[in-house]
Amino acid sequence: MTSPKPKTIQTMKPETAAKKLGVLLSATPAEFQAGVVSRGELNELQSTPPAWLADLRRNGPHPKQVVAAKLGVSISGLTRGGITGPLTTAEIDALKAENPAWLERERSIQAETRKEALRLKQR
Repeated sequence: MTSPKPKTIQTMKPETAAKKLGVLLSATPAEFQAGVVSRGELNELQSTPPAWLADLRRNGPHPKQVVAAKLGVSISGLTRGGITGPLTTAEIDALKAENPAWLERERSIQAETRKEALRLKQR
């Protein structure tokens, strides 16, 4: 008979944890950036976020995948529109209010892409 292996703790790099949390790693506290994050710690951060995480999620700066989602465009659309870095919530709101031509165009492209994906899924 073999003895059961002791359960190992799953850990991840801070970059991976920040991506899963939807925050920019460079904006997180130094102790978060320096250590490793276990799966349990990540679950705890997601279920009861500390003040720094709640503030980052609310005000930013946001990574490009979050910026793209908030604007309703793809990450490639952001790049085509000239947005290459992180944006704060205020900057995102200003872009929405301004509604430049590139943003309208990218939103329509994204809507068409979603419609096509739905059509193919229903086949």
